[in-house]
Amino acid sequence: MAKGIIKHIPNSITCLNLLSGALAVTNAVQGNTDLAITFILCGALFDFLDGMAARALHSYSDIGKELDSLADVITFGLAPAMLCFNFLKFFDYCNESAAHYIPYTGLIIAVFSGLRLAKFNIDTRQTTSFLGLPVPANALFWCGICHNGVYFGANQWWVSAIYIAAIIVMSLLLVSSVPMFSLKFHNLTWKENKLRFIFLIICIPLIIVLKVNSLSFIILLYILLSLAQNLHKD
Repeated sequence: MAKGIIKHIPNSITCLNLLSGALAVTNAVQGNTDLAITFILCGALFDFLDGMAARALHSYSDIGKELDSLADVITFGLAPAMLCFNFLKFFDYCNESAAHYIPYTGLIIAVFSGLRLAKFNIDTRQTTSFLGLPVPANALFWCGICHNGVYFGANQWWVSAIYIAAIIVMSLLLVSSVPMFSLKFHNLTWKENKLRFIFLIICIPLIIVLKVNSLSFIILLYILLSLAQNLHKD
C-alpha cells in the first residue's frame, strides 16, 4: 500500500506544476502580471521538486515523463507567452492594426517551447547538460522582462520592437544546439562545478537586491556563461 502511494508522489508534484501553469495563464490573460509571475515561479519550484522526488524514490515512469512535458509546455510555454501578449498590448503603436496584431508575436514563445520540449524528449544526448535553452529558463527571463517593463513604464513603439526581437532570439535559442550547462550537482568539488558555483555566487546577491527584477539578468548571465564555456572548450 505504502509503495503504491510513494510511486505517485513525483507525478502528484508534477500535477501541482501543471495547476500552477494553468493559474499563471488565467492571471496573465486577466492582466494580473504579479500573480501570473508568482504562479510561474511556483511551477518552477514544483518542476525542480518532482525530479528530485523521482530520483530520491527511484520512481520513474513513461507517464511521468510525458506528464512533465505537458506541464512544462503550459507553465513555461503558454503562461509566459500570455504574459508577453498582454505586455505588448500596452505600447503606443502607430495605428490600430499594429496595436491589435503585434501582441500576438508573444505566442511565438508557446510554439517554440512546445518544439523545444518535443525535441528534448527524443534527444538522448541531454543527460548531464542541455542543447539549447531550457524552457524554464526562458520563462523566468520573460517573467523578469514583463515585471520590469510594467514598472518602468517604457511604452514607446520602438521599445516594443526590441522586445519582439528578443522573443525571436530567445525562441531560436530554445530549439538551437547551443550547449548550456546544467545546475545539477553530482558532487560539491570546485573543479567539477566551477561554472555552477560562479553562477550561484553572482545570482544570490542579485536575487536579494533586485528580487523578481533580477530574473532576466540571471538568465542572460546563464546564457553568457554557457557561451563562454563553449568558447573555452574550443
